[in-house]
Amino acid sequence: MLPGFLTRAVELLLGKEGRSLHLKAAGGATAVLGVVMLVGSWAVVVAEHGARGANLTTYPKALWWSIETATTVGYGDFYPVTLWGRVVGSVVMVVGITTYGLVTAALATWFVGREQRCRHHLAHGAEELGEEAVRALHERFDRLERMVAGKGEEPGRR
Repeated sequence: MLPGFLTRAVELLLGKEGRSLHLKAAGGATAVLGVVMLVGSWAVVVAEHGARGANLTTYPKALWWSIETATTVGYGDFYPVTLWGRVVGSVVMVVGITTYGLVTAALATWFVGREQRCRHHLAHGAEELGEEAVRALHERFDRLERMVAGKGEEPGRR
């Protein structure tokens, strides 16, 4: 069940053609982080198995540890004591930090792009209003010129 869910989740994150590169990268990094946390949890349990002072002895504890490590929370309640456990921890940390950096960058890009589109729309609307005002002024000046050129008649009298 889980592999099918992961496949659908990755397709959902990466499948849309209209999505920006930043959003695709953030989605891909999030999928990779999920896999790294799941596999890293298993790997740290294997690496820590039988080690003296090991506290990552079950998969649920290791999964919690990988989540707090990837998010850089690191409560200190669980930690690897073996060299290979620490190597796994380093990988989880680097992937977590990279993923959250990409997600933050994607959100920032989305906000900036939205603001730029809004400003462009406002500028385009102001430009259209300006063109309408110029046309209206030209029409008024043309009427005034016709009135002045029309034998000195006062407006309203013919």
